[in-house]
Amino acid sequence: MSPGDHGLLAYGSHEERDRVIGRFVREGLETNEKVVYVTDAPAERLPGIGPRHRVDVQAYSRTGQLRVIARRDACLDRRGAFQPGRIVETIGREVDAAFGEGFRAVRLTTDYSWLLSEPGRSDIAEMLGCEHGVGDAVSSSTMAMAICQIDRHACPPDELAALRDMHEVLVEVNPEFDDGILKIVRTFEPNGLRLEGELDAARYAVFAEQLAQVCMTRRRVHLDFADLGFIDLGGLNLLARHAAVQPAGEPLVLDHLPPDVENVIEMVGWHRLPGLARGKEAGDWIDGSHAASTGSSKAASEEKAEHKPGH
Repeated sequence: MSPGDHGLLAYGSHEERDRVIGRFVREGLETNEKVVYVTDAPAERLPGIGPRHRVDVQAYSRTGQLRVIARRDACLDRRGAFQPGRIVETIGREVDAAFGEGFRAVRLTTDYSWLLSEPGRSDIAEMLGCEHGVGDAVSSSTMAMAICQIDRHACPPDELAALRDMHEVLVEVNPEFDDGILKIVRTFEPNGLRLEGELDAARYAVFAEQLAQVCMTRRRVHLDFADLGFIDLGGLNLLARHAAVQPAGEPLVLDHLPPDVENVIEMVGWHRLPGLARGKEAGDWIDGSHAASTGSSKAASEEKAEHKPGH
């Protein structure tokens, strides 16, 4: 994220949200940038600055570098109703103050999901109007950058698409690894990794490390191969070794196999790779003995297609 960027994080789990927003918050505090978080949660419970991160919340709050603003003060009227114009005013006020306080930039974020879940939920037109105002305020600034958060499960698909169209940047987790040849991205729905590019012998070690870490979650692991252009027999052997130590009945699930990758797998035969399963969208196993349940893989594919890196 850079000054002038207006981003959207459509998250599917608190883990995903905390990974992205936590990094956004910490980077600001570490680089003399002001962090403004509109929320009713206490500062100590914000993503990225909990006890395990050893962040002196009180010290940052005293200097004004961390500003936690309650919703009633940032975007609600006296009756507690959402007022889009107030959040734009809040942004302008905090950016102006940051300039005088000597901060080099301002990072702003808030989660709008509560607007969709409370009684008398806001109309989508009202939210879009709010986002239009926020976008204008941020994009014209040389100091401000913002990430708007939304729980995509709380937002109907058509409304979520409209919200995405209002943002210049669609934010996702930073890659676990990216050297221009292979990119490895952590996924949360379903739990696993997304691989893009080419997996060759020079990158076995880093892939094995990331795979081992995600397997420690004790949940079924999905590997999204939609944008994997190449994997050799050594890579398949690596997958097979990891699959062999998975708990019984919990195979590694290979989702969205491209034809070229599937052809390599067919060369050795699916039956030679116990512990690996193909996602339902790609069809069942040839012998039908290892069908995997991947009910959320479609959502993960849509997330990947609609998100583009921005953080």
